[in-house]
Amino acid sequence: MQKQPLYIGQTPEELLEQLGQHLRTLRLRQNLDQRMVAEGAGISLSALKNLETGRGATLTTLVKTLRVLGRLDWLDSLAPSVSISPLQLLKSKSERRRASKPRKPAKA
Repeated sequence: MQKQPLYIGQTPEELLEQLGQHLRTLRLRQNLDQRMVAEGAGISLSALKNLETGRGATLTTLVKTLRVLGRLDWLDSLAPSVSISPLQLLKSKSERRRASKPRKPAKA
């Protein structure tokens, strides 16, 4: 049985709160206070507090905060590179226009 991700069944508010907790933990591990991160990101202290408590923030605030915390790589998991799936590749192959030459029987 495959394990479901933790975020399945959570409300958007719960997800924002969880993201904020992760950002707060990351900031504290780097021994940075909120004022330092806010100044480094060029955002208001209240915007950072709102982000960390899950009370809403803009995408710009999130990106600026991740940059200061050195974790822009988190965005890769939000928007992975788009690639063509094998099924799409099969569907996009052009139709055959000619028959192949008959094969000669193998000599015994």
